[in-house]
Amino acid sequence: MDCALSLFLGLFIIPVSCDFPPGSCDGYTEINEPWRNLAFASTPFTGYSQNDADFLGKWLRFTGIGGDTVVTSCVTVQTANGGCICNDGYEMPPDSLPTSTSYGCIDINECTRTQGICGHNTNCHNTVGSYSCNCWEGFQLPKPIPKIKVTPGCEDIDECLSGVCGPYGTCYNNIGSFVCNCFEGFRADYIMSPICQDIDECYNSTICGPYSICQNLPGNYSCSCKVGFEPMDITKQPNETNVCIDINECTLPVCRTCIDICGPNCNCSNAIGSYLCTCIPGYRINNPAFIASYYNPCRDIDECTETPGICGKMTVCTNVPGTFYCSCPDGLFPTTGIVAWILNVTYCQSVEDALNKVPVKEGLTKEISFISNMQDDLKNNTGAFIPEATVANSFAASMAVSGVGPRATQSKVSSEGDRATGNAILDLSEYIVVAMTPHTENQTKKEVHSSTVDLSLLAIGPGSKDNWNTSLSANGNTMDFNLQAIAHANNGSATAAFMTLNGMESLLSHQYFQTEKKTDMCSDVITAILPVNNTNLTEPVNFTIYHRKEVPETGTVSCVYWKTTETVGGKSMSWSEEGCWVAFSNENYTICSCSHLSTFALIMQIGEPTPSNPFLEWLNRICVIIGLFFLALAIFTFLLCSWNPKINNTARLHLCLNLFFSQLLLLWNDKYTDNKLACTVLAGFLHFLIVASFVWMLLEALQLHLLVRKLSQVQVIRRDGLPRPILYLVGYGVPFVIVGVSALIYSDGYGVTSTNVCFLSTKRHFNWALTGPIIAVLAINWLLFLATLWSLRPTLANMKSDVSQSKDTRLIIFKIVAQFVILGCTWILGLYQSNLFFQVLFIILNSQQGTFLYIVHCLLNKEVREEYIKWLTCSIGKETAEEKDVGSVTEDFDKPENQNNEGKKDH
Repeated sequence: MDCALSLFLGLFIIPVSCDFPPGSCDGYTEINEPWRNLAFASTPFTGYSQNDADFLGKWLRFTGIGGDTVVTSCVTVQTANGGCICNDGYEMPPDSLPTSTSYGCIDINECTRTQGICGHNTNCHNTVGSYSCNCWEGFQLPKPIPKIKVTPGCEDIDECLSGVCGPYGTCYNNIGSFVCNCFEGFRADYIMSPICQDIDECYNSTICGPYSICQNLPGNYSCSCKVGFEPMDITKQPNETNVCIDINECTLPVCRTCIDICGPNCNCSNAIGSYLCTCIPGYRINNPAFIASYYNPCRDIDECTETPGICGKMTVCTNVPGTFYCSCPDGLFPTTGIVAWILNVTYCQSVEDALNKVPVKEGLTKEISFISNMQDDLKNNTGAFIPEATVANSFAASMAVSGVGPRATQSKVSSEGDRATGNAILDLSEYIVVAMTPHTENQTKKEVHSSTVDLSLLAIGPGSKDNWNTSLSANGNTMDFNLQAIAHANNGSATAAFMTLNGMESLLSHQYFQTEKKTDMCSDVITAILPVNNTNLTEPVNFTIYHRKEVPETGTVSCVYWKTTETVGGKSMSWSEEGCWVAFSNENYTICSCSHLSTFALIMQIGEPTPSNPFLEWLNRICVIIGLFFLALAIFTFLLCSWNPKINNTARLHLCLNLFFSQLLLLWNDKYTDNKLACTVLAGFLHFLIVASFVWMLLEALQLHLLVRKLSQVQVIRRDGLPRPILYLVGYGVPFVIVGVSALIYSDGYGVTSTNVCFLSTKRHFNWALTGPIIAVLAINWLLFLATLWSLRPTLANMKSDVSQSKDTRLIIFKIVAQFVILGCTWILGLYQSNLFFQVLFIILNSQQGTFLYIVHCLLNKEVREEYIKWLTCSIGKETAEEKDVGSVTEDFDKPENQNNEGKKDH
C-alpha cells in the first residue's frame, strides 16, 4: 500500500519537485479554463475533468482568473496545477462554476461544517471568513490554555470561591451556574454585588405601627416608640398589633427619689406625646430658660423677704414652702384668731384687749372662754396649718390671760392653783400640735423655743426608716419612747410632741395631789401629746426630769400625771400616780416610767420632811421676839440719846438695824412662797441684811480691838472708832457687792427652797454666797476677840480683890461674855446641832444679840441711864446724884495702877 501511495504521489510531485536550470520551464502548455483552478472539482457539472491526470509530466501555464504568472520554480502539490484558491474560511460553492472574473469564493460556516469545532460547553459563532468560540455562561477556558489548534472546550467556573453571595448567604455551585441561599432578612439580587442584599423592612411599611420609629438593621429591623409613647405591652417591641400609645409622664417617677418627671413643687399636665410642667403657686422655676424638671426644680418664693411688711406692722412673717404665714409677737394677739389671717384686715392687738372682746361662755370664766375660743377656731378649721411663730404666740396668750408665765401682767392665781384653766390649756395643746404637724411621708421634726413654751415635735410617715427608739426634749427634760410601734398601729404614721409651759406649775398646783404628806412642786410640768386614738402603749415611756429644787434627805419623789375623769357634776382633775413609777432618781434628776400616754403632764412631788421639834420652834419664836424688842430699844436709844462726842456708836446702831430687819423678815420668809417675784426679792433682801449684819459685827470687833489697844498703851482717846465714811463704805458696800455678784452669776438661786421658805437655794452650791462670808467674818471676829483679850491681859492681872474691885471685875467679865455674843462668835454653835442642848443654846445666844447689845451699851452706860431718868422724871437739866459708871469694856482698865477709883479718866 505504501508503494502504491508513493507511486501515486510521484505522479504529481516528481516533475515539479526538482529544480531545473533557467529556461527549462519555458516550454509550457497555457491553460485558461476556469475550471482548471486549483482544487476545483465538480460532480454536478458534466464534461469537466474530475482530476488532472492528463497533465502529468507537463509544464503548464495558467492564465485567467487563477493567475497570469509563469511559474518558473518548482511548486508544491497544492500549487502544481496553478490557478486560484479561496482564502481560509472561504470556498467556492459546489453548485456554481467560477467565471472569468471571479472564482466565486463564499464564506464557510465552520460552526455547521464541523460539529464541535469549539469543543464542549461552548458556543460557536460564524464570522466572515472565520468563526469564534465563546464559553457558556458559567464556564471558562482552562488555565493555562493548551497550545493546540482545536479548541479544547470550556470548563465550569466555581463562582462560590469569589464570595459572590456575600456574608449574608450560602453559595451552592452548579455546572455552569450557582445558587445563593440568602439568610432571613436578605434577598438574592443577581445583578447586585454581593448578591445577598439586606431587605429594608422599614421602607414604605407600617410594620411597627403608628407613633413608632422603624430602624433597619442588617437582616432585621427594630421598632421603638416615639418620645412620649410606649407600646401597649411594654415587654415587647411595638408592631402593628402592639401599637404605641401615649405615655402619661405625669404619673411616672423618673427616679427612685424623685416625685415626678417635673420635679417637686410642680404641676404636670399630660399631652399627646409630651407633657407640660408648671410650678405650683408660691414657687418659681430655678432657670426660666428650661422646663421644670428634677434637675431644674421649682424653688420656694420667700414672700417675707421679697415683700417686707406683707403682714403689716407689729407682725411676724413666717415663710414656709409654697406660702407664708402671719403671726403676732408675744404679748399681742391677732384680731381674726390664730387660724384665719386676712391681709390688710387682720392686725395685732394686746392680749388684754383680745380677752375683753371675747364673749364669755355660759359656765366658764372669761379666761377659759378665751382659751376655748382658740380651741374652737382650730376645731372648726380642720386641716389648717399654723407655723411655729403662731404656736408660740398662742401659748403665750393662753398663759398670759391665765395670770401666769413671763407674759402675765398680773398674777391671778392663788397658791392653790387654777386646775380648770390649766386643763383648758392642755386640751388646747393637742389641737395646736395637730395644726402644726405637716403631712410627711418620711420624717419631720419641729421645735418651738420661747420664754413661754419649749416644744419638740416629731412626725413620721410610712416611708420612715428611722430607729425604733425616739427621744424628744423640752427645757432640758427628755422623753424616750417607741414612736415606730405607735405608727405601726396607726397606718404607718404617728406624731408626738413634748413640751413645757412656763407657769403651768402654778396652775396645776401640787396641792391637787391627794396625799397626807406636805407636797411641793420640784420640777417643770411636762406635757406629752400623742394626737391619735391609741392611748395604750405597748412599751413604757421614760421621762428624764431634772429637779428644780433640792430634794431633802427626808423627802420622797413621786411620778404623777394629770388625770381628768368625767363625773356627774363635771370633771374631776387631780395628780395621780396611777401607771407611773420612779425608775431611777438621784439628787439632780429622776427617771419616770409610765404605761399610758395621752394629753399628758408629768411632775414630781416631794414628800414632807421630818417635822421640826415644836418646842424648838416655840423657843426660837419667843427668843427672836425678845431679841427684836431689845434691838428696837437699842436702836431708839442710839438715835435719841445724847452721847459723849468721843464715843462713836455708828457701827452699833447699824448692827442693830440690820439684825432687827433680818430677824424680822426671817419670821415672815415662809409667807410669800406662792409669789415667785416677792419670794425672790425677799430672799435677796435677806441675803443682803444678813451679810450686812456680819460685816457690821466685824467693824464693831475691829473698833473694839483698836480701842483696847490704845487704852492698854495709856493713850488719850480723842475719838472712839473709825471714821463714819469708811464704816458706811465697808458696812454696806461689801454686802452690796456680794449680793450683786451672786445675783449676776445665778439669779435663780433666790426663791423658794426645799424647806418651803424664801431664801438661798442649795443648787449649784449657791448657799455659799451667804455661808462663805459668814464663816470669813466669824473667823476674823474670833481672831480679833482673842487679840482683844490678849491686850486686856495685863489689866486683868493687876486688878485688886477688894469689894469694889470685885464688882468691877464681874461687870468686866460679863461684858466680855456679852461682846462674845455681840460679835457673833456664838454662830459657830451652828455646826453642832446634833443634840437638843446645842440646838437650844444656839437659839438663845444668837437670838439675843440685840439683848446683849442693849444691856452692855445702854443699861450699863451711865450717860444712857441719866437720859432714861430725865425721860422718866421729865426733869431735864436737873442735877442727879453721882453714880459710878461702867460704860464700856475698857472703862475699868483706863487707869494707871497707882490711881484710885476717884481719879479715873473720863473717856
